[in-house]
Amino acid sequence: MAFISDIFSVSFKLGQSVASNIIMIIKNNTVVSLEYELFDLQGKLIEQTSKPIEYLHGGYYGIFEVVEKALEGKKVGESIEVGMQPDQAFGDFDEKLILIEPREKFPADVKVGMQFQGHKEESGGTALYTVTDIAEDKVVVDGNHPLAGVGLLFKCEVKSIRAATAEEISHGHVHGEGGHHH
Repeated sequence: MAFISDIFSVSFKLGQSVASNIIMIIKNNTVVSLEYELFDLQGKLIEQTSKPIEYLHGGYYGIFEVVEKALEGKKVGESIEVGMQPDQAFGDFDEKLILIEPREKFPADVKVGMQFQGHKEESGGTALYTVTDIAEDKVVVDGNHPLAGVGLLFKCEVKSIRAATAEEISHGHVHGEGGHHH
């Protein structure tokens, strides 16, 4: 004779609801909270979370595709490490995105490190360009992501999982505490 707990693999203590004991796994249309560290392939720490981040799982482009695939089916407390080639992360370095522009196109106080939004000539889209060098009459800007061309190691631990709301699913992103914020 089978018991309900055998059939559903759900255990619970007297006084607790069955729902509070269901173990969530990462699958499509779940909101995943995680803490991560990002390293280059030489082991240098590039970035780490100071508090958990959230993303909507299931092909909504809130996290690297290869990381999302590795997280599929994981539970709270589980960790992953994923190595990523440049084309799986921020793309290959594109020499065509380095431009030399006349100095008069920029404010008088332009400095190396400043960023400006500009148009990509080939695609017609926009890109964020960073000033990398300044000469008397020229400014060099780079439209590549700072980590373009860099292989990366992404390490993370799952902190929480919850079902996404219908609104989050329809908008394709997490709304966070308090609801809709855009």
